[in-house]
Amino acid sequence: MIKLLKRMRKRDALMALICALLVIVQVYFDLKLPDYMTQLTTLIKTPGSETADVLSVGGQMLLCTLASAVLAIACGYLAAKTASGFSFAVRGDLFHHVMDAGSEEMHAFSVPSLITRTTNDITQIQMIVAMGLQMLMKAPIMAVWAVIKILGKSWELSVVTAGFVAALCTVVLLIMTSCLPRFRKVQKKTDEINRVARENLTGINVVHAFNAEDYQNRKFDGPSREMMDLQMKNQKLFAILQPAMGLGMNGLSLAIYWVGAALVEGIALSDPAARLTMFTNVLVFSTYATYVVMSFMMLVMIFMLLPQAQVSAERINEVLDTQPRIREGHETRGRETGTVEFRDVTFRYPNAAGNELEHISFRVGRGQTLAVIGATGSGKSTLVSLIPRFYDATEGTVLVDGVDVKDYTFDALYNKLGYVTQKAVLFSGTVRENVFFGESAAQDTDASLSDALRLSQADEFVSRYPEGAAHPIAQLGRNVSGGQKQRLSIARALARKPEILVFDDSFSALDYRTDAALREGLARELPDTTKIIVAQRISTIRHADQILVLDRGELVGRGTHDELMKTCQVYQEIALSQLSAEELAEGGDHR
Repeated sequence: MIKLLKRMRKRDALMALICALLVIVQVYFDLKLPDYMTQLTTLIKTPGSETADVLSVGGQMLLCTLASAVLAIACGYLAAKTASGFSFAVRGDLFHHVMDAGSEEMHAFSVPSLITRTTNDITQIQMIVAMGLQMLMKAPIMAVWAVIKILGKSWELSVVTAGFVAALCTVVLLIMTSCLPRFRKVQKKTDEINRVARENLTGINVVHAFNAEDYQNRKFDGPSREMMDLQMKNQKLFAILQPAMGLGMNGLSLAIYWVGAALVEGIALSDPAARLTMFTNVLVFSTYATYVVMSFMMLVMIFMLLPQAQVSAERINEVLDTQPRIREGHETRGRETGTVEFRDVTFRYPNAAGNELEHISFRVGRGQTLAVIGATGSGKSTLVSLIPRFYDATEGTVLVDGVDVKDYTFDALYNKLGYVTQKAVLFSGTVRENVFFGESAAQDTDASLSDALRLSQADEFVSRYPEGAAHPIAQLGRNVSGGQKQRLSIARALARKPEILVFDDSFSALDYRTDAALREGLARELPDTTKIIVAQRISTIRHADQILVLDRGELVGRGTHDELMKTCQVYQEIALSQLSAEELAEGGDHR
């Protein structure tokens, strides 16, 4: 928790300091009241006391009460403002850190867990900071100050108070020690519940289609019930605290009055002044002892939240302390233009049993088209993911424009690439906002938009929208078809006007006619742009300048379509499984 608090901004720290000062002054006014009570008792018991003197002391008590109330309001406002500012800063740091994380880190924490840490965990931190600035600072100050006030008044009453306080501390410590491990489990169960819920909501159509509602309900009910049981156990323990504190306060008051009565009774009747002094001390002692117990009650309220907040802080720090394994370099320029080269590249996923790619070497020059084909799971997508450094090669070197990709700054590398993912991803906004998504050297102009939509074959359906490019796109593109999402994703890559275009099986959702028209447009209008195409269709890649054939992570063939049909058995099998010999001879694009 302390480690996380070090991230507090100077402005928030200053407000926290002001809040602490206000708390000290507030406690001062609160603890002045028993002194005035002593004066009132003395005035009432003293014959000949003037009414004006009593009213004067009463007026001072009223002013102290009003001052304490005003300070409490001011402190509450500053505490809330400090807590919200601190949570805003931490949430921003966490989000920005996650945005800089690589694929490996994302898989390590999981998306549902990261969402929980960004929302629920930070809310816990905000609550503890808001309450802590008031209660956590006020309670010990009030307790220590009250103890100082009553020291020396009566050792008998001091012993009674100390005994009750020790007993309450023991109860609180035992309960907190028991609850803390369960709070950790609750947070993990929250992640699991979020994961199941997210999975179920994402695949709701599949759930319905396979009549799997009961199965998914059981998957959800399991961690949900476990979480309920954990929370119930904690709440049962916390339920003991409040009556324990109430019993302690009432018991302490009774004990003080009982012992005090005995002390007063022990003073001779012939000494009324001494009896009055002892009686007054008992009243004051009781009041201050009540303040001590109230301090512990405030601490208990904090302790009820502190274990959860501590676990949340540890989870947040766990993310913030994780350093991305992929670090950017310092190069901003390449030595060539539009070239990609793999030199004896081997890659293994973290914690995987074997290599995903082994000893891959090739080079593609400016303006050329490189195609990658192979069976499912052969490593095609993995290969192209090494170019934008979604992962780094385990062995060997990946070069873009003659420079190792590890040496580039991220901005410099990404500005050279137009990457179209295997699964099309759109963001909430308009068509135009999705096409010109992110930073790019290309200008956001109507001409650039029109060119990108036309070349990607997306103008066919965008032109039918009444709003045109201002048509709204729902989150994840739920209001457009798979083929339309794919074309808009391609338009987004084209709008960047990159040196190198990478299509990771991006034509799979397109019909053959659209596929052919898109490829013809790319060849005609972007002759100097390097194109790397991962595909399943022979018709998509047969005209490529160079085709790589992968099989179980190994490069088993390289050449043109005609060359591979003669030399590579794997390629032959793929081709003949899709097209007849006659169609292959005719070109195969007419399907």
